[in-house]
Amino acid sequence: MINQQPNDQPNMPTIFPHLISSLDQYYGVDQPFEQKQVKKRKQIHTSAIQNKKLKILITTFWEFPLIGGLQHYINALKNGLENIGHSVDIIALNSFPSEEMKALRDRYSEEYKQFFLNRYGSFNEKILHNISKLSSYYTMLENFDLSQYDIIHPQDRYTANVLGILNQTFQKPLLFTPHGFMTQNRLKFNLIEKGSVEEFYFWAVDRQAIKNANQVIVLCDIFRPILGNLGARDNKITTIYTGIDFGVEDFQKKSRNKTVITCIARLRPRKGHKYLFKALALIKDQMKNVEVRIVGDGEMRKKLEKQVSELRLKNVSFLGSRKDIPKLLSESDIFVLPTTSDTLPISIIEAMFSNQAILTTNCGGIPEIIKDSYSGFIVEPANYKQLADKLLLLLQKKSLREELARNAYTFAQQNLTVNKMVRKIEEVYQSLL
Repeated sequence: MINQQPNDQPNMPTIFPHLISSLDQYYGVDQPFEQKQVKKRKQIHTSAIQNKKLKILITTFWEFPLIGGLQHYINALKNGLENIGHSVDIIALNSFPSEEMKALRDRYSEEYKQFFLNRYGSFNEKILHNISKLSSYYTMLENFDLSQYDIIHPQDRYTANVLGILNQTFQKPLLFTPHGFMTQNRLKFNLIEKGSVEEFYFWAVDRQAIKNANQVIVLCDIFRPILGNLGARDNKITTIYTGIDFGVEDFQKKSRNKTVITCIARLRPRKGHKYLFKALALIKDQMKNVEVRIVGDGEMRKKLEKQVSELRLKNVSFLGSRKDIPKLLSESDIFVLPTTSDTLPISIIEAMFSNQAILTTNCGGIPEIIKDSYSGFIVEPANYKQLADKLLLLLQKKSLREELARNAYTFAQQNLTVNKMVRKIEEVYQSLL
């Protein structure tokens, strides 16, 4: 835990003048807060600096550790950088005493509520919650010595906003890596309404995160047009695919007479399990000696189990969360991820290293690493008929499965290792010194 004493008086609300300005624009207030400008940092190019070992701060607005791809990315980056001699610290929301954070959030929430009521005549709960949380994080970090770091690397738009303001004093190179499509996804999944005050506010969060960064590292090229629309120049964006170290070579497929289909994903609506089950229902009479393993847990489990029962899919088993993913993948012949919204799923990369055919969807950066009909099959999201057709083809043609698996493995070995990822990120770090 990082013990920082909060200030006696919260610095409110001009901590984030760009966010207040976005609300002023929405409500038509004539006197917005003046936005603080982040000072430009002079570039220093010397071989001595560029070759030195660095002290790096990785930050996230979420609790850490957590479940999912972000935890893998942060751990892989930290371990990889430390293996080549750099020093890495991680600060997350739960790095600070929870009681102090809660007290700060409550305090900011009440003060912002009064501010919004006085200025706009109303307040929005989602915005109130977010800006209070941001302000609490800012206050806990305010006295933290950022001067000790050579590089600051936020892993989300929120810490990029907070550290961008704090970094005005220190002028350290700041990089930003988004792990999702931010406000665009909120609109896509109806978490916020088009034209609402929430849209104005969260677009402002996105834009400022980009503005604060010297460089934006993205997980796949699909981010580029989105960030470009938010003001990022193309030369400010570097694409570096997520890399993994995967020990599947420690296991061998058992000799058996059945074909195993595996899906590894949290049981959430956007992962598309229901479309997989609909596809299986279309071909269940042709699935002889086939076992379907659903690995992962989540809020959709009971609903999905009910769907499987209603469709009378007797060969589907829910395994829950598992720690033996390499072993499970080594026993699998076909990996399916029917996701309807994603960036660059770790589970697909794991499957690429696991000598099996991959069937997935045209989402996010997936087509950048899986070439349709060459290293896997790609169907349109939510199209369970396409899913069924390709799945049946893979079940019927073992030689096709093996060819797709070989091509996927070759690409993964050449492009998706932790060493490859870390070395490329290190190059970006050094270029900013």
